[in-house]
Amino acid sequence: MTTYTARPIDPSVLKELRSADDAGRRMVPVTDEEGGAPLRCCLRRSEPGERIALVSYAPLRRWAAQTGAEPGAYDEQGPVFIHAEECGGPTHEGLPFTNAHRTLRRYSAEGRILGGRLIEDGFGTALAEAFDGPDVALVHVRAVEYGCFLYEVRRN
Repeated sequence: MTTYTARPIDPSVLKELRSADDAGRRMVPVTDEEGGAPLRCCLRRSEPGERIALVSYAPLRRWAAQTGAEPGAYDEQGPVFIHAEECGGPTHEGLPFTNAHRTLRRYSAEGRILGGRLIEDGFGTALAEAFDGPDVALVHVRAVEYGCFLYEVRRN
C-alpha cells in the first residue's frame, strides 16, 4: 500500500523566507490575535497570540530548482503563513487541513501540470487517485477559497 506524506516547507527554505520571501519582500511579523491561520512550517493552525508572518512562496519553482525541472508558465508564487521564528515543524502525522474543500494539482517530473481536481469529501481516496498515473511526481494541495498552496505530497 502506498502512503503519502504532507511536506511542510523545508526549514532551510523557511530561513530564507524569513529574510526575504520569493517576491523579494522582507518578512513582517505580526501577533495573531485570533488564531486559525494555516501554518505551512508545522502544518497546523496558529494559536491566538503566536507570532506569524504572511510571506510569498513559490513551491513549484523551489522544487524545480532541486530537480532540474522547467515549470515554465506553471511557476507561480502566492501567500503562505509561517511562524515568524523557527519552529519544530509538524508534531502530528497524517494529512492536515482536509476538513474543507480543497484542490489537488498534479505535476509531472518535468514540472508540467497534469490536471487538477476539486475535493469536497473523500480526501484520502482523491489523493490516492491523483497518484494513479505513473507520470505524477508530486501533488499540491491548495485551499479553494483563496487558491493558496497548503502543502506538497509525494509518494513515500
